[in-house]
Parts: sequence; structure tokens; C-alpha cells
Amino acid sequence: MAEVLSQRTTRTGAWLGELRLDLPLLVGLGLLALVGLVVVYSAGGEDTGLVLRQAVRIGLGLTLMIILAQIPPNLLRLWTPWLFLGTLVLLAAVLVAGELGQGAQRWLNLGFLRFQPSELMKLVMPMAVAWYLYQRPLPPRWWQLILLVVAIAIPVLMIALQPDLGTALLVACAGLFALFLAGLRWRYMLGGLIAAAVATPILWTHLHEYQRQRVITFLNPESDPLGAGYHIIQSKIAIGSGGVFGKGWTQGTQSQLEFLPERSTDFVFAVLGEEFGLVGVAGLMLLYLFIFWRAMVLSMRAQDTFGRLLAGSITLTFFVYVFVNIGMVTGLLPVVGVPLPMISYGGTAMVTLLAGFGILMSIDSHRRFMA
Repeated sequence: MAEVLSQRTTRTGAWLGELRLDLPLLVGLGLLALVGLVVVYSAGGEDTGLVLRQAVRIGLGLTLMIILAQIPPNLLRLWTPWLFLGTLVLLAAVLVAGELGQGAQRWLNLGFLRFQPSELMKLVMPMAVAWYLYQRPLPPRWWQLILLVVAIAIPVLMIALQPDLGTALLVACAGLFALFLAGLRWRYMLGGLIAAAVATPILWTHLHEYQRQRVITFLNPESDPLGAGYHIIQSKIAIGSGGVFGKGWTQGTQSQLEFLPERSTDFVFAVLGEEFGLVGVAGLMLLYLFIFWRAMVLSMRAQDTFGRLLAGSITLTFFVYVFVNIGMVTGLLPVVGVPLPMISYGGTAMVTLLAGFGILMSIDSHRRFMA
């Protein structure tokens, strides 16, 4: 029996190897997707239609991941300038003729497809930075840093104008992570932090009223418990009421009685905490840590500058997704509308995330096949 299982495992590994997929990372993502479907079913009021739509999006994301895993990194590098310029054009189109929704202009509706170009920029931005630094001496010179910071700032400002501050910050992080991995000197990082601190009062005056209110609510959510502070107060109540083992699947009172807003999207972590308790939250954290660890292993095995910078940036951006969402749901960070990876209900963010892991697998598998 053990021999049969061993042979099957070997055949599965060989088949995935032909598809240039990493088995440990694929298993981790698959388990995370299953957890997401289970939680979304409960958070969505036991709506099977919601779960089916989420499953279709996961399927589309996995398909794109497999396709991107077959594309050699060298080819991705050659496409990068055109992808960057094309995504900038799409962001400009959003500002001019984007579709309005929930008070923001973030979507392009092509009739057969409705998507957010800002999500695509999360992948294209680190690709652009890695493309520019490829075959250039590292760490980058000061004038190269200025050029790259301007290139990062342009799409970030375009996304912030939609307005979508959460995605703008993630795009900025994706680009800055690539710079950091390129060996950015500490004095430049310290200078950037000082400049950001000096610019904070100016940025504050240019924030939308609801964005300023989110920061104020983060500092003191009890100041407006039935208004701006309602989301975070109900979220913390839901997580705290779950205790160690939770109230049971579909048995959460805060979510099922609709006290918790946005329970299937931004605040889905609170549903998981209420229904599965500390044990469920710890299990989810271990799963995220496993995926992060495996992605870091693949990143460190990249053979050239483009692969290392791009793979590392994708991995660190995934970590930021998890950190920011859990931080805002638990009241440790302001609410910025960042979904919980593979768990929150949604389309474009899910597909983009899996596409990023497809690029990561491509970087590693083509290294392996070329060796």
C-alpha cells in the first residue's frame, strides 16, 4: 500500500513538474481556497450561488496561474515595458470613463468583462522595477532611485484619485519592495521615512473626508460607535466572542444576524474568528506562514536579478495583504479596504494574486528546467 502511494505521489510530482507547478505551494493555495469557500458560504448567509461564483473565480485564477507558469521569465521581462505603459493607459481610462461603484471610479466595463486595472498594476509595478534594474549595477545610484520613485508615484497617484487608497498603498509597496531587495542603502530609506513624515500634514489635507474619518476612527472608534466606528467595533466583538473554539460553522451571531458589515469581503476574518475561534485563526495563520515560507524559498532560488527582485516583491506583497487586512479587522490599522487573500469574496484581486504565484512558479521552474 505504501509503495502504491509512493508511486502515485511520484507520478503526481512529475505531472506537476511538466506543468512547471510547485506542489507544496499549490497544495497550500488549494487548502486556502477551500477554507475561503467554507467561510464565504457562512458569511454570505449560506448562499450557494455566492460560493459557486467564488469557485469560478478561483478556477479562472488557477487557469491563469498555470498559463503564466509556462511563460519563460525572459519573455515576461521583454513584455514588461509594454505591460507597464498599457496598464497606465487603462488607469487613465478609468479616470476618464470608469464605472462608478460605491462612491469610487475604479472599474472598466468592456461589456464582456468588468475589472480593476489597479489590480493589474500590483503585478506590473514590481516587474517594471525589476526590468529597469536588470543587468544594472546594484545597489542603484541616487539618480536611478529618483527615476524609479517617479515611475512608482505616477500610477500610485492615479489609483489614489479613483479614490482607492488601499490599492494605491499596495502598488507602492510592490515597487518599493523591489527597490529594497535591490540593496537600497539605509541612508536612502531613512531619508524616505523623514520625507514621508514631513509630507504627512500635506497629504492629510488632500485626503477625502471619509479617508480622514477612517484614521480618526482608528485612533478612537468609540467616538462614533453607530457611524464611522461601527465596522471595527462589531468586528472586534465578533472575534472576541469566538473564544478558543468558536461558536461553530454558520452559528456566528454577529455575522448571521447581520451586525457585522462587509462580512463576506473586507471583514471576512471576523466571521472566521467568531465561528472557529482562536483555533481556527491559528490554523489560518499557519497556512499563511507556510505559503509565505514556500514562496520565499522559491524567490531565493531565482538565478538572475529580474527573477529575484520580482519573486521577492510578489512574496512580500502577499504578506502585506495578510498583515493589513488582519490589522484593520482587529483594530490595529485603519480600514483601507484590502481583502484577505484567497478568503475574501471578490474577483479581480483573487485572479491577480494567483497570477502572481504563477509568475513565481515560472521563475523557479524555468531555473530548474534550464539547469
